[in-house]
Amino acid sequence: MTVLRAISTPLKRPVRLGVLISGGGTTLTNFLSEIAAGKLSAEVPIVIASRPDCGGIVKARAAGLECVVVERRQFASVAAFSQAIFDRCCEARVDLVTLAGFLALIEVPHDFEWRVMNIHPALIPAFCGQGYYGHRVHDAVLQRGAKVSGCTVHFVDNQYDHGPIILQRCVAVLDDDTPDSLAARVFDAECVVYPESVRLFAAGRLHVTGGRVVCR
Repeated sequence: MTVLRAISTPLKRPVRLGVLISGGGTTLTNFLSEIAAGKLSAEVPIVIASRPDCGGIVKARAAGLECVVVERRQFASVAAFSQAIFDRCCEARVDLVTLAGFLALIEVPHDFEWRVMNIHPALIPAFCGQGYYGHRVHDAVLQRGAKVSGCTVHFVDNQYDHGPIILQRCVAVLDDDTPDSLAARVFDAECVVYPESVRLFAAGRLHVTGGRVVCR
């Protein structure tokens, strides 16, 4: 069986992250907190926002990070939009692209295969796919009466919430939960598993085989 490494050898330096945002930048803030606390050996040479009104832009620039806006509506196709994003990531010498509440569909070029991660606020394959984002996910979980939810970190392919799963963490759904209260507990879980997934990537421990991620 052929085993494909997500990264061939462990990095001997901080992993360089490209962080893609469409909203308030809470995941970016979590990464920066982990880095500042010495828990995540990483640096963020570039942040890319899909909209000029993203709240995360202010947070990125306040942290002294380069932040550029690449708007989907400025491009005629997903391919052209994606090319502009990954060109920026290449210029910044990014090792790993992290989708951090990024809502636009992108096409991953061959040279970034298994080098793009996303986090989704539910347990894929439940409550995922186009249209499932933010509080829409938590609303759907509560309306369905699910007893558990959680979050999923996965490698990105060219479909919404579809690539090989890296890590998941469960969160109980309480009888008196609201979308806000459930979202808060799921985000607490995200703050643990996303940095851990980045650490595993940087350590060269993630392998993809047969559409599955194996940690070695």
